[in-house]
Amino acid sequence: MSALWIKNADVYAPKALGIHDLLIFEGKISGLFPSGVLTQEMLSTIDQELVTLEAEGCAVIPGIIDRHVHFNGAGGEGGPMYRTPPLQLSSFIKAGVTSTVGVLGTDGTCRSLRELLMKARGLEAEGISTWILTGSYSIPSVTLTGDVMSDICLIDKVIGLKMALSDHRSSHPSIEEIRRAVSNTRTGGILAGKSGIVCVHMGTEKTHYAPLIEAIKDMDVPLSQFSPTHITRCEPLLKESAVYGKMGGNIDITAELDEKPLFGISTRRSIQFLLDSGVPPENITLSSDGNGSMARFDPQGNVISMGVGSIETVLATILALWDDKTFDREAVLAMGTANVATQLGLKGKGRIEKGADADILVVNKDNKKICHVVAKGQVMMKDGVVVKKGTFE
Repeated sequence: MSALWIKNADVYAPKALGIHDLLIFEGKISGLFPSGVLTQEMLSTIDQELVTLEAEGCAVIPGIIDRHVHFNGAGGEGGPMYRTPPLQLSSFIKAGVTSTVGVLGTDGTCRSLRELLMKARGLEAEGISTWILTGSYSIPSVTLTGDVMSDICLIDKVIGLKMALSDHRSSHPSIEEIRRAVSNTRTGGILAGKSGIVCVHMGTEKTHYAPLIEAIKDMDVPLSQFSPTHITRCEPLLKESAVYGKMGGNIDITAELDEKPLFGISTRRSIQFLLDSGVPPENITLSSDGNGSMARFDPQGNVISMGVGSIETVLATILALWDDKTFDREAVLAMGTANVATQLGLKGKGRIEKGADADILVVNKDNKKICHVVAKGQVMMKDGVVVKKGTFE
């Protein structure tokens, strides 16, 4: 593997560190040096080929960790013609996503965890970092091995569980079923040294957080074990999410840029509301729901339109708020990088520091376009052009 030298980088780690040069070796960040300290002559002693990327005039940030992507396809609401196809590697690179967590959605019957797992392994081999969640919407959960705990303990890429609550497509589990699923996920995480995260797909039914709160009120499972997502569907759900976040719970926002977002409330306004309500910024993350089928339903529950979630929305949201003085730049950046790594227990991810994985984006500060993408120390995009594509692209 080549050594990599990124020069004149305005580093946000996510904390602003100023202008530095980054030296990357064997897929890891070997060090950050004041710009100008390193020279070509000094680095000529490196035995391997040295690749140089110029970052003058650019912000250098950690690669996006997208924690909620249907990368092997999703959908089915409205019929088989609405099943989305798998994503290719270049889709992630163009979106600045260097790490991702794959999930199933509504369909845990015809969609396969085995295929999801193998797609994760394929993307990993092609150059990005991947994990998956077991389960889908229903409880009892679909699994790979026969039970949730075994999936987490025995399969390296399984780091937690997905379930759905307060949604007309969920299985409307009993409180005891929720407790059992949560307990198995937590214990599996403890035994495997993983986060054992429980991703909770939230719907618009008026129960909102009630089933989750009722299930865990007498349990010693910490709120950090859970990550409710899609919380911007409606005002009541967002308000309850603010209360949950102030209690210490983690909250995941499905990032959208459309002025008429599918989930009802714009990402910008949702972030501002949560922060103004007193939710600690480190408890908030952004994900894309990328490649998921975005069905709109009428009051009678009929599908009236269909879209596909874009994997580009997390980075696009961060960059849209980059120069907005209303928001703390470092805090918003962390919502798509460091906060995700912390909540999911992904060591070496989400930060630019010595010893961390070299997952790095170089972004032009003027036009907010990606110039270079580095994943695990490998250059995936150079000068705005994807140079590493998937096997069948």
